[in-house]
Amino acid sequence: MMNWLDAVHWDAQGLVPVIAQEAGSGDVLMLAWMNREALQKTAELGRAVYFSRSRGKLWFKGEESGHVQMVHEIRLDCDHDVIMLKVTQTGHKPGIACHTGRHSCFFSLLDNGVWKVTEPVLKDPQTIYK
Repeated sequence: MMNWLDAVHWDAQGLVPVIAQEAGSGDVLMLAWMNREALQKTAELGRAVYFSRSRGKLWFKGEESGHVQMVHEIRLDCDHDVIMLKVTQTGHKPGIACHTGRHSCFFSLLDNGVWKVTEPVLKDPQTIYK
């Protein structure tokens, strides 16, 4: 029997992009990356574990900020090369997923050739991270 992790089409670095979507609102919160170990731990723990490309190690979402993502569903796209997590963002109301202190990382909207910020900073990032 094939291991469920073998169905994922990992890139040349052994990674797969992951979209985190808020289960309640449907908001797309962020895009991150997972390696095989991160995806396995996410499934085991029921909380989002990513792979930090800049640090070269596993990143337990919320390990510094307290903004943990509890995972309700793990979905694989039709080409088997993108994962989507349906999550509840914890640690602050409303949930903060972005390191800028905003609800979503997708807070810039292209409007007539100009990027406009559409979401407020909910908490100063200087107070979130050590």
